[in-house]
Amino acid sequence: MEKLKGALAVFLGASSFGILSTFVKKAYGKGLTLGEVTGIQVLFGMLILWLIYITIKLFSAKSFQSSNKKSSWVKILISGTSTGLVSVLYYKCVQLVPASLAIVLLMQYIWIGVLIEFIFFKTKPSKNNLIGIGIVLIATLLATGLIEKGLQQLNLTGVLFGLLAATAYSVFMIVNGRVGNDYHPIQKSAIMVTGSCILIFTLFPPTYLFNGQFDDNFFYFGLILSLFGTVIPPLLFAYGLPKTGFSLGGILSSAELPVATCMSFFILHESVSTIQWLGVLLILGTVIWLNAAKSSSH
Repeated sequence: MEKLKGALAVFLGASSFGILSTFVKKAYGKGLTLGEVTGIQVLFGMLILWLIYITIKLFSAKSFQSSNKKSSWVKILISGTSTGLVSVLYYKCVQLVPASLAIVLLMQYIWIGVLIEFIFFKTKPSKNNLIGIGIVLIATLLATGLIEKGLQQLNLTGVLFGLLAATAYSVFMIVNGRVGNDYHPIQKSAIMVTGSCILIFTLFPPTYLFNGQFDDNFFYFGLILSLFGTVIPPLLFAYGLPKTGFSLGGILSSAELPVATCMSFFILHESVSTIQWLGVLLILGTVIWLNAAKSSSH
């Protein structure tokens, strides 16, 4: 029963990430800019996470008694800038291409992460990883509509931002597993989002906070994007992953891909062909297979 609860938490956390691109598109439709969308998400997320952390610390001191913290909070803060970079690059991609295509481009982190680990950490990819990468690349040709429509139908600048977002996401995944593991998950998330906030406010100074521009749309999208993109996923992952184990967690967290595609199809009414759906399902199947294979090898 505990494993089932954990599995549901991880699945819902990943699904939360999946709905982001649809709301980002809607925010752009209301006239918000890239800097405003990313800025209000991290600002609201940072405030909510620190509020949750302080509240739990006040009412449940035991949760935070960690006698041997070794890692520096500064490292967590710096690693948090990678999540800010993912948001900026991914939301720029969402601005330029359909949301259903943006999520497929972000999923390229599967092979980019393997490449980074090989180049910088000399970690040789397994046979399964190489097969998985081959399938993902073929599936991407299907899911992006490249085979049906050709290159001229794609916004290549948008594709570039999508691939850069996938690279930043790979760096985040690698770094995140290596720093701050002796901190409480909520505290670690709050510090990381603070780092993210510093980066985004440096790139896009938040003049909208002081010039009377901050209206109901800012508040609405700030709340929605921060809850589904910054607050809910880390809380649900922190609760669910210890119960499911990381391999099952990895399988469940791939829910982000079909959720994002379904949202773009049903809510934004984007055109997703049968061949594109096939590509999405192939990528999803590959993620599940890789995680299942990893689990059975341990």
